[in-house]
Amino acid sequence: MQRFRRRIELAGRRDQQGGQVRAVLEDDFHHFRVVVDHRGGVVTAVRGETPRHPFTACPGAAPELNRLAGMHLDRIANSVTLHTDATQQCTHMFDLAGLAIAAAARGDRYRRYDIEVPRHVDGRAPARLMRDGVLVLEWEVEGSAILGPAPYAGVDMRKGMARWALGALPAEEAEAALVLRRCALISLGRLKDIDREPHAHLTGRCYAQQPERAPQAIRIVGSTWDFSERADALCLDDQAWLGDFSDSALPTS
Repeated sequence: MQRFRRRIELAGRRDQQGGQVRAVLEDDFHHFRVVVDHRGGVVTAVRGETPRHPFTACPGAAPELNRLAGMHLDRIANSVTLHTDATQQCTHMFDLAGLAIAAAARGDRYRRYDIEVPRHVDGRAPARLMRDGVLVLEWEVEGSAILGPAPYAGVDMRKGMARWALGALPAEEAEAALVLRRCALISLGRLKDIDREPHAHLTGRCYAQQPERAPQAIRIVGSTWDFSERADALCLDDQAWLGDFSDSALPTS
């Protein structure tokens, strides 16, 4: 059965003055890397790389990540949205930077998220998230609605979910829930042939989709890969890049 998969890996190192977190994300549609440097509890630099991306404009968003320089480390990954305009960023690199900053604030040496959303049947699908090899969340979703279980039943993933999650859930669960929300929505892209779309939509929701940029943000045909039966291939090419940052990493399979 075809299924959407995403893996996120974060590896950090720090000393008395500061440190660095390296983070990578790979799924059917994307492969991004982010590096966050910090010192004295403050972000000093953020860099992004775009090994695989859906539109020609996506690499141009990488320098925009450095607008987060000067932000205080915060355990709430979503706090990056308070520091700069998310619509002028690549959504996925921006999410990844937020997770990296939160990991730095916690002092994490390593964290891994694995997400799986099987192909929708009659509009519905289960959405599952594992953190460091342990199942943390499992939802039944229909479109943008979470059908269950409680306390998620009735939540619309497109309408105020971040505010609800951050106010109603423990911080670690809220982070996981927002990671799963992103993937549950992205998985809907598997229901259509996105290579037939010539350029980014003019929605204004992200860097490539800004009206002045979207018509020139050309779809990179063939950039969508299928990891349905190849979960072990996700982020496999990033292990050398993570290097000894990930010496406590889990097995890749």
